[in-house]
Amino acid sequence: MDLDRDRMMNVISRKFPTNLYSIPKEELHSTMSFNKIILVGYLGRDPELRYTPQGDAVCDFSIATNDRKRDKSGEWQDVPTWFRVTLWRNQAENAAKYLKKGSQVYIEGRLSLEEWTDREGATRQTLQVNGTDMRFIGSRGDSSGDRGGSEPEFAGPSEPASSSSGAAPARAASTDDDIPF
Repeated sequence: MDLDRDRMMNVISRKFPTNLYSIPKEELHSTMSFNKIILVGYLGRDPELRYTPQGDAVCDFSIATNDRKRDKSGEWQDVPTWFRVTLWRNQAENAAKYLKKGSQVYIEGRLSLEEWTDREGATRQTLQVNGTDMRFIGSRGDSSGDRGGSEPEFAGPSEPASSSSGAAPARAASTDDDIPF
């Protein structure tokens, strides 16, 4: 479990090398405003892939993050918070291909609150994340990335790279030794 936590913190520290607290308060408030959320959670359902009329891939799924809190009797309880996530283009295709219910995933994106009315007429709210980055977490052998026991091959760019020789580029075999952590 500590190995997964260390890997997750390594990804986060590489993504955000600067400390926001080192920026002077006056400068931070006068020049900057942003909406960014980082989630590490588990898929609650299989991803749903669809395409826009323009041909862009769109993938929707929900993930849960857990907080551990004590209940009234003093017992520890996991309290989930659910997020609906939308990914676009290659990330959408990769999510639909390699993720499934129960997969652990790292998501970065913009958070919004969506309000809607349920069948009884009550106003409900949903946390919506428009994903800008996704990372698979978990080993190939666990339930978080294994689809039929085959090693994943990630979808490349939507437009194939042109090659002057016309031959397909050779693909290097990946091993566990290639992983830097």
